[in-house]
Amino acid sequence: MTCPDVQEWPIAATGYRRSEITAVISPDMGDGAAAWERAKEQVLRWGVKTASGFSVDSPGPVSPGDRVLVTAHFLGFRVLEPVEVVAVVKRPDRVGFAYRTLPGHPVSGEEAFIVHRVGDQVSLTIRSLTGPAPRQPWRLLYPALLVLQKCVRRRYLRALR
Repeated sequence: MTCPDVQEWPIAATGYRRSEITAVISPDMGDGAAAWERAKEQVLRWGVKTASGFSVDSPGPVSPGDRVLVTAHFLGFRVLEPVEVVAVVKRPDRVGFAYRTLPGHPVSGEEAFIVHRVGDQVSLTIRSLTGPAPRQPWRLLYPALLVLQKCVRRRYLRALR
């Protein structure tokens, strides 16, 4: 649904809040090759999540079908977020993956982390489709989780800089 393999994200899924944000990791100043190598390695090993304050029970590279337990740490609380990797892309100019949420996750949907480059400019794009979780208490907390999600996305965009 979040299509990490395409540059232009087609509108297809309904019933979800859609978000796509991009930040430049390395400006076009000659350091793009090193930034690219570092960013593509990090994104395929959950580096965006771990650099943003989450822990992940799978330190290895992502693979389609992987079921992973992500743990959010927030104000002394731990929130478990079970997910499944649904797509991985590895191309010379685009690397990333998407995961979908599993039962028990605070929201329902899919998220993708994509690193891409044009010349020496390397960028990170975050795509997400978010809906309320089917069960309480998360369903009731959905409006607050949307606000928290915006804060987390800002962390994601700084994660690989």
